[in-house]
Amino acid sequence: MLKYLYADQLEDYPKLRDTMFRDRADQFRDRLEWDVSVDDEGHERDEYDDLNPLYVIWQRADGTHGGSMRFLPTVEACMVNDHFLNLTDGVRIESPLIWECTRFCLARGAAPSVAAALMLAGGEILEGFGIRHFVGVFDARMVRIYRRIGASPTVLGSSGQGRNAISVGLWEFSRDAQAKVVEQAGISVELSRMWFERAFGTIDAPLALTA
Repeated sequence: MLKYLYADQLEDYPKLRDTMFRDRADQFRDRLEWDVSVDDEGHERDEYDDLNPLYVIWQRADGTHGGSMRFLPTVEACMVNDHFLNLTDGVRIESPLIWECTRFCLARGAAPSVAAALMLAGGEILEGFGIRHFVGVFDARMVRIYRRIGASPTVLGSSGQGRNAISVGLWEFSRDAQAKVVEQAGISVELSRMWFERAFGTIDAPLALTA
């Protein structure tokens, strides 16, 4: 199932929290060999995890992490503006209608449907919070995943070649894209909406843009 949790709510779900940060260490440090910080508990965390971001997490039946993404408003500190202006020709992306999505992580052995479920949750956030776009930095390996689940972004800028390429992309919500992602995720629109409303209530009107 999909869980929507702010960082200050993670303490209520210790197994989910710990396995998420450990899976992030496994993916970003061990598999991708990124230069990331891992603490003594095996958790991969950075300074943006201290800003009370919103996490979307696929929770397995045993309560452990299957996949996740992290969201922050671009009007506050975020990675694309702090570290990746070279990909946008120095242009800062700052708008209350644009949130940043980072740390897209899949646990080892996660089914392909988990990635699609996370993208489906992203669509719920866009619609429910009245946001127009997500912005995020992604590497070459993600291009195939986005294409497979029908959630390819508009690329704003790139650097590097082949497997070493890194890009900044912009995502938006559309009913056609939602239908494709629903099919890949194997989750009905009604079930996806129920999980979102369980976290935030009904979405007759857009929610506030801050936690």
